[in-house]
Amino acid sequence: MATNRSRRLRKKMRVDEFQELGFDMAWTFDASVSEADIDATVDKFIDEVIETRKLGFHGGGHIEWEGIIATQTIGKCTEEDIAAVKAFWANQKVSQVEVSELYDIWWS
Repeated sequence: MATNRSRRLRKKMRVDEFQELGFDMAWTFDASVSEADIDATVDKFIDEVIETRKLGFHGGGHIEWEGIIATQTIGKCTEEDIAAVKAFWANQKVSQVEVSELYDIWWS
């Protein structure tokens, strides 16, 4: 495998300084949570965790949600990002919160 790649090729391949790390997550809202509260909680998650940390969330759901979290620009999520996500959902009316380890979102 070539180790002396040009910057352009490294960017195209999403390796080295262009590697992107992200993580998967899923959660289920409790049955007692109303539609309005689901919307408000997801909005709060986006405002307080995703946007604040310059992350992006690609996913969706209704009662059961799942998606991937990565950075808004080329970059790597951190263990601190995972901790912030877990801390947010620990204080919500949800169950079955699952957060994966960091992985290369292009080459996993």
